[in-house]
Amino acid sequence: MTVEQQTVMTGAETDALLGRHETGVLSLARGDEPYAVPISYGYDAGTRQFCMRLVSTPGSQKRRFLTDAPLVRFVVYEETEAAYCSVIADGRLERLPKSELTADHVKRYGTAKRPLFEMWGEPKAELTIDLYELDPEELSGRRIEVD
Repeated sequence: MTVEQQTVMTGAETDALLGRHETGVLSLARGDEPYAVPISYGYDAGTRQFCMRLVSTPGSQKRRFLTDAPLVRFVVYEETEAAYCSVIADGRLERLPKSELTADHVKRYGTAKRPLFEMWGEPKAELTIDLYELDPEELSGRRIEVD
């Protein structure tokens, strides 16, 4: 029989987990209809902000949910033999217009991992690529240790 113990991760532990990974699950909702999709991300531990490069097609389900500054939940997790850890970020996803890109933005997005989920049936010319930032209102990490 195992005994589970849940603890809150420190800010440093949360930042370390987010720095080790490059994918998570982005969840959006419209009314009472949920939508979740695995995405690649970049994370800046200094500002505690995420950057995301989201690719969609004109009639895609993702595009329907990416309204102006939607409320989102972003989850990153890992599992080992001894523990399960997860980080949850809640906040508004803000689209970054290409006209507002600065040298700092280019640097941050340049260090972000290239999206791992790029399988498209449509020609690349029909894809919309938008840059987004998530400055979480709430960022929390949990660890469940199993004896």
